[in-house]
Amino acid sequence: MKITKVEPIVLQAPVKKPWRIGTAVYTSMHAILVRVETDEGITGFAEGLARFSTRAAASVVEDILGPVVVGQDPFNVELIWDRMYAVMRGRGHSKGYVLEGISAVDIALWDIIGKILGQPIHRVLGSYGRSSLPVYASSLLFKPTDELVREAEGLAAQGFTGIKLKIGQGVEADVRNVRAIRKALGDQVQLMTDANCAYDTLTALRLGRQLEAEGVAWFEEPVPPENLDGYEKLAQALDMPIAGGETEFNRWAFKEILQRHAMDIIQPDIGRAGGFTECRRIAALASAFDVPVAPHTGASAAIEVAAATQWSAALSNLLIFEYMYPHNPLREELLVKPLPTARGAHVEVPQDPGLGVEVDEKALAKFRLG
Repeated sequence: MKITKVEPIVLQAPVKKPWRIGTAVYTSMHAILVRVETDEGITGFAEGLARFSTRAAASVVEDILGPVVVGQDPFNVELIWDRMYAVMRGRGHSKGYVLEGISAVDIALWDIIGKILGQPIHRVLGSYGRSSLPVYASSLLFKPTDELVREAEGLAAQGFTGIKLKIGQGVEADVRNVRAIRKALGDQVQLMTDANCAYDTLTALRLGRQLEAEGVAWFEEPVPPENLDGYEKLAQALDMPIAGGETEFNRWAFKEILQRHAMDIIQPDIGRAGGFTECRRIAALASAFDVPVAPHTGASAAIEVAAATQWSAALSNLLIFEYMYPHNPLREELLVKPLPTARGAHVEVPQDPGLGVEVDEKALAKFRLG
């Protein structure tokens, strides 16, 4: 079997209500999909994590990665990964769009492998025996406090035992929202917080001590990702776990994080950190440091969520899975059969071959740009 074509597909879809996170306002969702075809008629689909300028990501796939991959045997996935990475590594491009493109191509190759073998990817990787994943509801976005409380109560009523709140509006506002939600929900529901890198180290430490006193389950991305000194200081100063890593791109970045004990929980995104091939290395590295993995999914479309689900089902050190619930047409309408809906605190793992999902070609045409 040989790969005959690598095709990037750029998607965009408006949302009913804007997502407000920090200074960003998302009025539409964006995605870069990759379709890999073979000479035996088996096709793999994938998605890379590119929130903005998805056409740039598409150019990377088409102009740089495609020529490396076409003509190769998809089962040589480790070799193909190394060759894709080597193309731009010596030119200073070991992160960003290049890695997001590599991630997508790699996921598509594993989708093909699973389809050839007639098994879901988590079984091909070496399943941990999970038919479902523990989940938390993500995320309560920037809204007035009373709206956040009502939304949190609704999620708890649906059976979620963990809920994540976006913070970063200032120490007083963040603490006020946490206390209001905690008062409404009591101690039966875990409350995670995510600052999306909003604070400097000293402010994050001041806020973190107050969040810790409120019993917050973790403090995610308290400071910018390049501030590893800040992460290390916070991880040492607080008993509450510090989480992060969704912005990182490969095993070498996570190696430094783990060696410095800068995060208690790591959150790689399979569509950014190198696909299945690299993320399994990252997870193995984390297990050597006794650090759990809570994969990031965020505003991803359905293909990446499916990939994250398959990866999570094979993880020995899985902590919990991020189940995004805000409206996202690229997650809800892109497949012939929608992704499984969370039932209480768990979500089922698709068991069909490959990623376990089928792309709806009509939806693909509807959302496709260009």
